[in-house]
Amino acid sequence: MGEACVRDELRTLFLFESLTDEQLDTLCAHGHIATFEPGPVCIEGEPATCFYVMIEGELVMSMKSGGIDIETNRTSMRGVYCGAWSAYIPGEQPVYEASVRVTRTSRFFVLDAEAYADFMRTEFPMAVHLLEGHKVGGLRRRQIIGQREKLLALGQLSAGLTHQLNNPAAATARAVADLRDRVGKMRHKLAMLADGRFTAEALRVLVSVQDEVAEQVAKSKAQNLTALEASDREEQIGDWLDDHGIVGGWDYAPTFVEAGLDTDWLERVSASVEDVQASATLQGAIGWLKYTIDTELLMNQIAEASKRISALLAGAKQYSQMDRAPYQSADIHELLHSTLMMFGDRIGKEGKGVRLVKEWDKSLPELACYPGDLNQVWTNIIDNAIQAMDGTGTLTVRTGREGDLVKVEICDDGPGIPADIIERIFTPFFTTKAFGEGTGLGLDLAWRIVVEKHCGDLRVQSEPGNTRFIVLLPLEAPAPEDLPAPSRETATASPAPESP
Repeated sequence: MGEACVRDELRTLFLFESLTDEQLDTLCAHGHIATFEPGPVCIEGEPATCFYVMIEGELVMSMKSGGIDIETNRTSMRGVYCGAWSAYIPGEQPVYEASVRVTRTSRFFVLDAEAYADFMRTEFPMAVHLLEGHKVGGLRRRQIIGQREKLLALGQLSAGLTHQLNNPAAATARAVADLRDRVGKMRHKLAMLADGRFTAEALRVLVSVQDEVAEQVAKSKAQNLTALEASDREEQIGDWLDDHGIVGGWDYAPTFVEAGLDTDWLERVSASVEDVQASATLQGAIGWLKYTIDTELLMNQIAEASKRISALLAGAKQYSQMDRAPYQSADIHELLHSTLMMFGDRIGKEGKGVRLVKEWDKSLPELACYPGDLNQVWTNIIDNAIQAMDGTGTLTVRTGREGDLVKVEICDDGPGIPADIIERIFTPFFTTKAFGEGTGLGLDLAWRIVVEKHCGDLRVQSEPGNTRFIVLLPLEAPAPEDLPAPSRETATASPAPESP
């Protein structure tokens, strides 16, 4: 149980110097003096069962970041406290949110968390209510405004996605309208065939050529003609059609070039038709094939637009993690791709806006992580980068390894973060944006997702023209059942009763 405490010794500590004899006797009755040899006093993540006040010695406080213990405080001041200092707030079992160890033999006044909570509620009821309201109210504000932050980001991305979906949808509508017109004209051509203007053998040849045309149109997507090459071919085809007496031949030429046809192909068509019927029917044959090509090209446009819509919706589903478990194995590059796609025309468009550079290490393994949360991290950092560059500049997204961790760097060439505020950017509610334009919770949310939920690390390096946010993630984040329960407890080592 340790050494019995003495009222007069407790009174020498600044934390207790204003208490009455009765209050000090109550503390002594429920607490004791413990001596700790160099080593741990409490461990981050374990249930917070005791409140500690150092009488003499030296303690070091540390917190994990990226799997490494980072020292946050070192002191030998008498009266500093740590542990379950806010156990008086009702709710779930709190945990130690920092580790504390002593560097030399040290003496502490130790009070059981429940006894400490009862003492606070009995002796300082007004203070408890004020502190509880402040702490719980602050937590709720962060939760509410954090949700608003997510909704604002989702609203911006939805607007971009809507714009992207509108383009292929409009292309599909136009193609369908044109296709309806072409089919009407093809029906007219069929009527001409029914009038006997083509023999049965000529029709057989024409249908065979039509099949070749459809196959050629499908292959034409693979050809990449320069503007000059396309212009030269149009001129050649136009001259050929003109020489063969085809009315409107120069209007046909661009369509035939788009289909991947040339004058050699037209010569074969002419020879095939003339072998079975008078040359006067070449006009009708070329016209029929032109409508066939138009129809095939329009169907290609509809297919491409539909594929684009499907790809956008698949990306949106990947981004939102709709119908997926919150904790799962995921490819980091698929998550980054889906997030970048949601920004639409704001990035990656050649010649305008923000240029996108991707330097991705494709050898990285999949991560056991919370994909939806990580997408929120990428969104907040990328959105800040775009705003910092004022819509023009270069955004670089780089992946790789740092030891056993997966590293994601999101870089911009904007003006940089001023040195006097860079230490505060992860602080809740801190923002440099105009009133009403930012909540100051975007990077705080990113920090909590990366550091607290994934046990990773989030760093920033900045100078004018080069700002880098570095996200470090373990290959396997803690599963939901392994995460500590949400807690309002904050471990501290401070000469005053506020958390540092």
